[in-house]
Amino acid sequence: MTKIVCNSSPIIGLSIINKLNLLWEIFNQVYITEEVYIEITQNNEFKHYGQEELKKAVNEGKITVYKIKNNKIVESMIGRLHRGELEVIQAAKELNINKVIIDDRSARNRAKDMLLKPIGIIGILQLAKKLGKIAEIKLYLDILIEEGYRISKRLYLESLKIACEEEKIFENK
Repeated sequence: MTKIVCNSSPIIGLSIINKLNLLWEIFNQVYITEEVYIEITQNNEFKHYGQEELKKAVNEGKITVYKIKNNKIVESMIGRLHRGELEVIQAAKELNINKVIIDDRSARNRAKDMLLKPIGIIGILQLAKKLGKIAEIKLYLDILIEEGYRISKRLYLESLKIACEEEKIFENK
């Protein structure tokens, strides 16, 4: 059974492209922390994407909100990473889950330091394509970029190459 703990930015990004369902279609159990839930449903400054989608997914039992047990360790590490990212990493450790969905590079590096396997929204899209849940990733990457989701040009091009979509680079949107 594949379990995962997800941070807020991938949920917001998947909501932007109307593909939040990929989380529970790809993974058997999806967890978020209380802080991630609050960030998205109450403090979301990114055009409020994901608020209603997340509430619905939680109410339907597709995403589980987890309350971390060791809050002191999270408090002691706040600095370069914010509470949501640290709670995701701590929740994965407490739940004995080895995969986390985090986009921020510093948070991904911290997760790796904690022997976790991070994947980001692009990795989710690549996996969804591989599993036949979406036909291409370029369309979704373009939408994310148009909506202000930060994806570097290098990562964009590298992602299209991995997805065997480099011929689509010069196609009109």
